[in-house]
Amino acid sequence: QVRLSESGGGLVQAGGSLRLSCTASGRIGSINRMGWYRQAPGTQRELVATITSGGTTNYVDSAKGRFTISRDNAKNTVYLQMNSLKPEDTAVYYCYCNARPAYTVGWGDYWGQGTQVTVSS
Repeated sequence: QVRLSESGGGLVQAGGSLRLSCTASGRIGSINRMGWYRQAPGTQRELVATITSGGTTNYVDSAKGRFTISRDNAKNTVYLQMNSLKPEDTAVYYCYCNARPAYTVGWGDYWGQGTQVTVSS
């Protein structure tokens, strides 16, 4: 199976920085988009940033200019550099990929277990 493992969350003060990382492992055939979603208590999950295998990026408006997504295709790893963090960034951040497992032709969405990001005022 495809498994995603996140790390890098933590507690920071407003204005601080964190770098999240996520590595996909398992029976991976191909990965198209990778990225990050977040979910705060009482809210729905929202897209934060995605990046395609070719390097095309997409960000939620509130993250533009503050967050940078990148990936290492050889390592099946995606990163999210988060600068100038705000309290409203507080959420559980979930790694995401759209992938095709090895020996299959079907594409699907896969999720990590989440890493907590807390930004204090």
